[in-house]
Amino acid sequence: QPQSCPHSPPRATRVGPMGIDIKAGGRKATKKSGRTAPVSENLYLRLIVKLYRFLARRTDAKFNKVVLKRLFTSKTNRPPMSIKSIAKFMAREGNEGKIAVVVGSVTDDVRFLDVPKLTVCALRFTATARARIVKAGGECLTLDQLALKSPLGEGTVLLRGCKSRRESAKHFGAPGVPHSSVKPYVRSKGRKFEKARGRRASRGYRN
Repeated sequence: QPQSCPHSPPRATRVGPMGIDIKAGGRKATKKSGRTAPVSENLYLRLIVKLYRFLARRTDAKFNKVVLKRLFTSKTNRPPMSIKSIAKFMAREGNEGKIAVVVGSVTDDVRFLDVPKLTVCALRFTATARARIVKAGGECLTLDQLALKSPLGEGTVLLRGCKSRRESAKHFGAPGVPHSSVKPYVRSKGRKFEKARGRRASRGYRN
């Protein structure tokens, strides 16, 4: 039996199962998900977040809390809204003379011929959308101008665009299964491409 050196440190013996280090206060099993700040480093967005953080904290208006939460979101979750959609919502009973608020982009719609007088507040406007709103006698506001005009969100209508209007959303799901209208990723839309078996009754079966 070889003798251990008297000067060497004693070997550590493992006693019982190993555990994990828990910080004082314990471990929270249900951690809050979602953003608490925007990922974007856009200075103007960061300044608006700073302003609405203050308003959300110092006022009881739910409007400011909702706007702040939407400012944090990704671009996919801030879909654009056309002036046609905004005009449709603002024409509803009780919305006359109110400010339309969109936490996102406002775009033009060439199919929409007669633009009514609108007061719209948004993160950004396309050049043609801004020109058409102003030409109709309307007004384009930024969110910091809205904070001065209506710090509690009074006299506003908070709107948002449709998330599933993206082209990529048409591909979500399983194409080719019965009663599915999902768009398949096809190399080319021609006679030779995914038009036979499964697509017509004369070639096996049709879904």
